Order: sequence, then C-alpha cells, then structure tokens
Amino acid sequence: MPEIIFNGPEGRLEGRYTHSKRPNAPIALILHPHPRQGGTMNNKVVYALYHTFARRGFSVMRFNFRGVGRSQGVFDNGQGELSDAASALDWMQGVNSSASECWVSGFSFGAWIAMQLLMRRPEISGFISVAPPANSHDFTFLAPCPSSGVIIHGDKDDLVPEASVAKLAAKLSQQKNIRVDYKVVAGANHFFGDQLDVLAGEVDRYLATALAPSTVAAGQ
Repeated sequence: MPEIIFNGPEGRLEGRYTHSKRPNAPIALILHPHPRQGGTMNNKVVYALYHTFARRGFSVMRFNFRGVGRSQGVFDNGQGELSDAASALDWMQGVNSSASECWVSGFSFGAWIAMQLLMRRPEISGFISVAPPANSHDFTFLAPCPSSGVIIHGDKDDLVPEASVAKLAAKLSQQKNIRVDYKVVAGANHFFGDQLDVLAGEVDRYLATALAPSTVAAGQ
C-alpha cells in the first residue's frame, strides 16, 4: 500500500495505491466522504472498499481531495474535487495503460463525486456507490446513467434516509442497456459501524458477478 504523490489541478495530491500483480488488471478509484465533515481517504468505509477491490485483483487507489491531509488546495464544494478525481484517474491510467476495465467507487459525498466522474469518463465500465447523499445532493445529472453498478445503503442511516436512496436506485434501474442493483444492509447506519464486513461482502459478491470472466479470480 505505497504512498503516492501526484499532480492535481491545484497542486500535489496525496494517495495510497496498490498495483495488481496480474497483467492487464482492472483499475478502481475510491473516493472519500465530505472533507468538511472529517472525510479522508482513511475513512473506514473507504478503507474497506479499497481492500475489497485489491483482493479481487484490481490495481486500486484512494486519495485525499484538495485540502485534506497532505493534499494541497482548499475545499471547492464539489467542482474542484471532481477535477481532483479526474486527475487521479489520469494517473492510474498512465500507470495501467492496458487495464481490462475501469471502475469507480465512492462513499457519501465521494459517491456523489464518483457518479459525476462516471458521466464524464466513458471508459468507466462499472461503479459501486455507498450511501449516496440523495437527500441533499442533486443526482439528476444521471440522465441517463452510462454504466451498470450497485448502490448499497444502510436501513438505519440517520443522515441519508433509505427511502431517498431507494427512489434514486429505482429511477436508475428503469433505464435500458444498463443494470443498477440496490442492496440494503440491515442494521447499518451511515458509517456502517459493525456492518463493515457485511458491506465488504456485498461489494465482493457484486464484483464476482459483474466482472468479465478473466478478472473474477480473487487473491491473484
């Protein structure tokens, strides 16, 4: 899990990156929750997502948005953070020019940024959105959603009501040519507390079925 520093739009950005040993491995970018609410790349949900992708054989990165940790710049209400995510994806693609697939995943605010990145980068082939803030952030830009993926939410989330996320998932699942699954984790709050292992299991099972046959073997 080596530390990396790469160039972003407003200066250096700090990340952690694991490179797969497999040739042509898929890549995944993981985005953290709101910087103004203590969100960093070391958030427990982000950490769990990172290692779940790595165990599936991905080359995977998580990083700190501008103004967080050792990343330069200041919070920019989402627009700058989207540019940061694009720079992170550029860096990953430069290191993995023959990657078989490209995925993006985010938690809370990071899920909102991840879905915007999905709309702007046609090479992204799948997404995992955890606790997207559908009650407070606008997701109407997903018209239509260009890639299949899964939305995972806790039924005890007291920050983002489950009903608001279910409504978003239902809207996206009506679109043709893609499939958007929706998984509810019983007893989980917004931060998934004691259900982190359950969350990781849901992500792993989804990846096992969604990836191309050549990429599904775990532990390689």
